[in-house]
Amino acid sequence: MKRFLLLSCLFLLCVSFGPLNKPVQSNVLQEKAQPVSAADQPVVWPSSKNFKNKFQNTFLMRGPGTKREVALTFDDAPDDIFTPKILDILKEKEAKATFFLVGFRIEKYPEMVKRIVQEGHAIGNHSYNHPDFLKLTDADFRNQIIRTDQLIIPFTGFAPTLIRPPYGNISERQIEWLAAKNKIIVNWDVDSLDWKGINAEQVAGNILPNVNPGSIVLQHSGTGDGGDLSGTVHALPNIIDELRKKGYKLVTVQEMLDMNQ
Repeated sequence: MKRFLLLSCLFLLCVSFGPLNKPVQSNVLQEKAQPVSAADQPVVWPSSKNFKNKFQNTFLMRGPGTKREVALTFDDAPDDIFTPKILDILKEKEAKATFFLVGFRIEKYPEMVKRIVQEGHAIGNHSYNHPDFLKLTDADFRNQIIRTDQLIIPFTGFAPTLIRPPYGNISERQIEWLAAKNKIIVNWDVDSLDWKGINAEQVAGNILPNVNPGSIVLQHSGTGDGGDLSGTVHALPNIIDELRKKGYKLVTVQEMLDMNQ
């Protein structure tokens, strides 16, 4: 009888609590990556809102709203499919943007990095191989930043001040280390969700109604095997035109923050 009661209690505990749901780290940009679904993408952790208040000069989700400016940003660059198409559009529209580069892609597509710099766009550090920073040791996290900085320096002449953590995920301890290195973490307040492979109308619909003075817009210019950013490529000319019709000036994040770089 006692054994029966014990087994019953254990069964009830398993049913009640079950396994904890945790965000899954995507390998979409890592070497030898496999295509992942939207369900596999880690979420942006809610602590971002607290960091915005606690680290006002180090952790940003948008720029100052005092000027009618918008910063278009492109993560996961470079690649040889979507990055050149996006650069062609920006050149034709005489618009500048900010590209957050992934280290192993810099090694793979150096000529594309050179073009980004030569055409006057700004650059930020987006890690070496796109891990979730919250899952890294201190040493591994710092190596992600330092290694990518060293890859960027030959193209720009200096290490970038701006850091964008993959998925927007970062810990307080990591922010404090970056702050000591005079780095600035730049996330976003407008998300295109283009990594889902959505069409141009959906990309524009996720951006244009949500832009305000000082907005930092997240898009992508590189993806893993099987990824499709055609929605961003086709939407970008219209997005630029519509923002300008609304009186917005398109600037780099560095320009928005009045930085020298």
